[in-house]
Amino acid sequence: MSDPRYPIGKFSFEGTLTDAQRNQFIGDIERAPAALRSAIEGLSPQQLETPYRDGGWTVRQVVHHVPESHMNAYIRFKLALTEDEPTIKPYMEDRWAKLADVQSTPVEVSLALLESLHDRWVRVLRLIKPEEWKRTFRHPELGAVSLEKNLALYSWHGRHHVAHVTSLRDKMGW
Repeated sequence: MSDPRYPIGKFSFEGTLTDAQRNQFIGDIERAPAALRSAIEGLSPQQLETPYRDGGWTVRQVVHHVPESHMNAYIRFKLALTEDEPTIKPYMEDRWAKLADVQSTPVEVSLALLESLHDRWVRVLRLIKPEEWKRTFRHPELGAVSLEKNLALYSWHGRHHVAHVTSLRDKMGW
């Protein structure tokens, strides 16, 4: 791994997805909560406070970030399915990661939230009709984003953050 910021590589999107690719990405999203839970299993409170890289978030911050980010993604899917190219509101994830609740909330709360959220999200994803995957939302900085691209992004996002934790564990011998 040459860049600890991107242990599985940077996100890339090639365009239109096949049914098999969509199903794979939905499966990745479905498995993300269990993968994150497994990645932190047995870590001590001190280990949860360890940054995954120099200048990076702690494991605790990563665990709380994933459901926060995925809640935003879930809402973006619902907006795009019910409105014509809605403009979404981005958020400052780096600032969210520094809020006091991140330090004071047990990681189990965010793991349980992620499990429930992904249960709902996967139900939505499995019911999207083929033509609906082309629906878009408008990101103020990125422009129009299709649901297909957002699906690919969040398949990557969950695996990306799990790999932050598992790479740290490997590096530290945990």
